[in-house]
Amino acid sequence: MRLAGLSKICYIYGMSTVAEIKSAIDRLSFEERCELEALLHPRVDDDWDRQMAADAGPGGKLDRLKQASIKEAEAGKLRDFPSPRSK
Repeated sequence: MRLAGLSKICYIYGMSTVAEIKSAIDRLSFEERCELEALLHPRVDDDWDRQMAADAGPGGKLDRLKQASIKEAEAGKLRDFPSPRSK
């Protein structure tokens, strides 16, 4: 399996046109495309991401709403959203 990965790397270095690279990307598996995406676009949490994580975490601003929705689900009180229109 290691050789297969190595041969792919060697093939990529041999590509010289954007069309060849696009074609090679089209042949990647889902997992390989995810790996390529992460390599090309590393995710860096900014202030907004950190604030959302804090608000969604235990004791955060959204925790009360989360707990209420869990209780409603356990009590079988979930409703469709948006509510189906009455005729």
